Amino acid sequence: MSEQIERVKCLIIGSGPAGYTAAIYAARADMKPLLYTGMEPGGQLTTTTEVDNFPGYPEGIDGPAMMVDLQKQAERFGTEVRIGMVTEVNFASEKGGIHTAIVDGKTKIEANTIIISTGATAKYLGLPSEQRLRGGGVSACAVCDGFFYRGQDVAIVGAGDTAAEEATYLSNICTKVTMLVRKGEMRASKAMQHRVAQTKNIEVLFNSEVEEVLGDQVVEGLRIVNNQTNEKHDIEITGLFIAIGHKPNTDIFKGQLDMDDAGYLKTKAGSTYTNMPGVFASGDVQDKIYRQAITAAGTGCMAALDAERYLAEVGIVEEVIGGNY
Repeated sequence: MSEQIERVKCLIIGSGPAGYTAAIYAARADMKPLLYTGMEPGGQLTTTTEVDNFPGYPEGIDGPAMMVDLQKQAERFGTEVRIGMVTEVNFASEKGGIHTAIVDGKTKIEANTIIISTGATAKYLGLPSEQRLRGGGVSACAVCDGFFYRGQDVAIVGAGDTAAEEATYLSNICTKVTMLVRKGEMRASKAMQHRVAQTKNIEVLFNSEVEEVLGDQVVEGLRIVNNQTNEKHDIEITGLFIAIGHKPNTDIFKGQLDMDDAGYLKTKAGSTYTNMPGVFASGDVQDKIYRQAITAAGTGCMAALDAERYLAEVGIVEEVIGGNY
């Protein structure tokens, strides 16, 4: 581990819309934030070819380009952005205490406040053809990308409430939605099952799994296998949506921060405060309902404002010079 210890007012962990928005607000508040990008600089939007629902881009924008813009804006106000992965944290339990973070197992950072924006990772099927066509018709967010398949035939994989909700959403804009359920029944709530059953252009295939996503550059179809009979058949579609869940990136916070059963960080109502003073959570790491770039950005703003107010409460107003106050 590096012998040099850095001290900052605000450490931001994660570089998606939440992290960069938090950085913009924190930097403008003279908190001189330090942001570590994590394993996927830019977050999930770097795997999205077109972002069409973020305000301010009337013609849409390429996902990676949007994240570059956000980074530049954060840096413009003084955010220091570093490539690196926070691998260990130790949160101070008393108000005004100093939190520590270890980056890449070697660099120690001390911080008065920490904003966690590590996001959540969508679960995929793990098929080579699926991974090859991510951004070419394979998506993990129907609300984000469904618009691009208006009037077309699509498929969705999943059996829970999220899959049912996204299937009904797609049914309003797509000609046909084929829903693939691995087991012989759905695990969605009865209300959602009834909604799916009553939607004429949704076809549910039970005991069905994707064997291969067909297409070279873009999705052209699916090869489906019945896991009871081993029968296979192909269907023509242009979009495949995976709705089998997300995993919040919170493993390093276990045992220190309050989480729900799925691992999402709990925040106090109407704020981004976690159970540890001076530690805040924003974006998909604490939001399992909306999971949109705009809502992530909104909570990033909230986290920076909460952190600024916290620093004022504990009397941290002096500028950090040479690692000391």
